[in-house]
Amino acid sequence: MATAKIIGQNEKITALYCRLSSDDGTEGDSNSIQNQRTITQAHARQMGLTNTMFFVDDGISGTTFDRPDFKRMEAMIENGEIRTVIVKDLSRFGRNYLEVGQYLEIQYPTLGVRFIAIQENVDTCRSTGSEMMPFHNIFNEWYAAQTSKKIRAVWQMKAQNGKRVGYCIPYGYKKNPDTLDHWLIDEPAAEIVRRIYRMCLAGFGPYKIATTLEDEKILTPTAYYNSIGRPTSNPSPENPYKWSVHTVMHILENRQYTGCAVNFITTTVSYKVHKTVYLPKQEQQIIPNMQEPIISEAMWERVQELRKTKRRYTKSGKTSLFSGLVNCPDCGAKLHFYAPQSIKSGQEFFRCASYKGGRGNCTVHYIRDSVLEQIVRETIENLSDFVRCYEWVFLYLIERQKAVGIQENTRHLERTLEANRSRVKAIDNAIAKLFESNIEGKISDERFMKLTANYESEQKQLEAEIKEAETALTKSEQAKTDLKLLLKGLRDFTEIKELTPEIVNTLIKRIEVHNSEKRGGHKFVKVDIYFTAVGMINLPTENEISEIMKEMQKKSA
Repeated sequence: MATAKIIGQNEKITALYCRLSSDDGTEGDSNSIQNQRTITQAHARQMGLTNTMFFVDDGISGTTFDRPDFKRMEAMIENGEIRTVIVKDLSRFGRNYLEVGQYLEIQYPTLGVRFIAIQENVDTCRSTGSEMMPFHNIFNEWYAAQTSKKIRAVWQMKAQNGKRVGYCIPYGYKKNPDTLDHWLIDEPAAEIVRRIYRMCLAGFGPYKIATTLEDEKILTPTAYYNSIGRPTSNPSPENPYKWSVHTVMHILENRQYTGCAVNFITTTVSYKVHKTVYLPKQEQQIIPNMQEPIISEAMWERVQELRKTKRRYTKSGKTSLFSGLVNCPDCGAKLHFYAPQSIKSGQEFFRCASYKGGRGNCTVHYIRDSVLEQIVRETIENLSDFVRCYEWVFLYLIERQKAVGIQENTRHLERTLEANRSRVKAIDNAIAKLFESNIEGKISDERFMKLTANYESEQKQLEAEIKEAETALTKSEQAKTDLKLLLKGLRDFTEIKELTPEIVNTLIKRIEVHNSEKRGGHKFVKVDIYFTAVGMINLPTENEISEIMKEMQKKSA
């Protein structure tokens, strides 16, 4: 952005404004920044305007006026420093005809600013070209709208062909020099990603994860990129170790770490309004096996489940392995963990959140944390030992328990999906034929409206059924993933024989503590433990195992 020599102290500046976006670049060299500079400078000299200053916005759409150098130019105009603005053509100034009209027909004349668009022969001082200027501006906006449609159509076509639409590479991956569609693992960053997920499984929230990484002086993504010379659009942080909660949350939510591509995560409101909005999950497209995974699908899914559960922290700072997992089977509320400083260590307890000291709408459902830990440990030990000795029997039991209904239901869902999708396409074709018949006068407008309304109503119902079926199939596939995670967690427990937050959060989906019962002068509390993927488990006796093995042999014969 160079400033030409000022001839006189009182002579005002002539602004030479140049703009180019990535879309404009497809038109060739005629709109290049250098070409705009040459043309506007030559025109200014021809008119005897020598005190010139360039204002350049490169790579910014004309549908927005939130451009750095345009805003700088406007500030100087309002301060009375600029008298004339010259552009190569009206589209360089902007492609939003309402805002362009506001500037050129109201604001500039009010401030006494002369505006020149060379290509359209617009000169507000000489009153030339002004009559056609609104039509040029409307056409420029129409061009922007059509370009936006073309770009979106290209994205849709790429997505339909199993291609990645967005090329923003997340922290933990790096470019593959051979292809844009495939990423490579950036191992130093990937190890931090894995650690963030392990910390979440261990019960750490995003804030605690962020502060831990800062305390250990782990470089933030931007600082890491700067340290290895990788280009980034973000400014260099003042504190290279200051992780933000938002960054941690974004990493924990990014499904692409499982090796897939996720298309259409975000969009803009329109080609005019560039505000980014997140699309609903059902409108996003997931393409599996696009790069090597950093996180397993099972771990990612478990982390999403855990993050939906709010955890209550005590004033004393004490925590429980089971915070957020313990529920009341009667009212459905959480059991809160209580660890006041007034009680001794080992006396911390859980109590129904709806009890409220007897003033609530539920009973106490009391259990000490140490007792619950003993119950959970013994249950996991028993299951772990059983799976270690009889894993194939365990898998057979799970399959026998769920497979009959699931397999038949899955086949039914797949058949329903195929039939409904075919019907939706048939309705589209039928509506198109009705439209042609209506245009040709073969059916009346009234008949056309009635038939299309019926078709559209049926299509809406079919689309709702398709979404429900797709969701059900996704859950069915997730059950298989959860089972893999459960088996891995049981093997990990077998090796270390210790309850850790990561193991508890991996293995257990929910714990229900019933209200105590008195029997024989003693209190008994029933505890139901629901494991991920399989729910509650009643382990078979030795005799039952023998019968199951015989059953398995018969089926395999």
